[in-house]
Amino acid sequence: MGKARLKKLLIALGWLALWQLASLWVNQSVILTGPAEAFQALLSLVVTAGFWQTVLFTFLRILGGFVLAFVAGLAAGGLAHRFPLVGDILAPAVTAMKSVPVACFVILALVWVGSQNLTFLIVFLVAFPILYLQTREGLERADRQLLEMAQVFRLSPWRRFRYVYLPALLPSLVSGCQLALGMSWKSGVAAEVIGTPLHSIGQQLYFAKIYLEIDDLFAWTFVILALSALFERAFLWLLGRVAGRLEGTDDLRI
Repeated sequence: MGKARLKKLLIALGWLALWQLASLWVNQSVILTGPAEAFQALLSLVVTAGFWQTVLFTFLRILGGFVLAFVAGLAAGGLAHRFPLVGDILAPAVTAMKSVPVACFVILALVWVGSQNLTFLIVFLVAFPILYLQTREGLERADRQLLEMAQVFRLSPWRRFRYVYLPALLPSLVSGCQLALGMSWKSGVAAEVIGTPLHSIGQQLYFAKIYLEIDDLFAWTFVILALSALFERAFLWLLGRVAGRLEGTDDLRI
């Protein structure tokens, strides 16, 4: 085991020990359960068919909302960079998406699409402005001298994007994806807690609150953290592979 991994393991164990000490000090499981109880609750959940149905329900809707926001953010950001008027037209909508509380969007979404499709729409509304703005910022960082050189040598739009815009865009896009992925899970599950769609993680969190099953609450929180981390790693790995192919390498470590 490398030093970096050992360091992370020791930090994680330290936080678990602190959690256990806090639960022993409180000494009331309905307020704060310990890591052992939460882990036991998690083991009892994963062996049930309903657990995997619930995980799949929420995961697919968050995945769908994020992927749509990613594609739309790239397209809209590219158009706004190329045609400033597009950016001016989109500015009020993007500002509203950034500023309006998620709870307001949840209420509207329940009216528009119903609880079963609630997560998909909320994730899109939260992730789109982040990816849109990061795309615009990355494209605006493109080296002006390289752009002038590309114009002098009459490079095609595709080559101009591949060799000038993509290297400038990628760091901002990766940063935006990391932020948007985390916000997608937070807002998506929060929307489910409010809308309580059937077979969703948010519904299970709501039930845990109603019945004071704090160990189940922590167990589902572990599930959310694990899914969010795996989703982020997988998506950024895929983004690195695609960007690496476009730039002429096998992979880009991002």
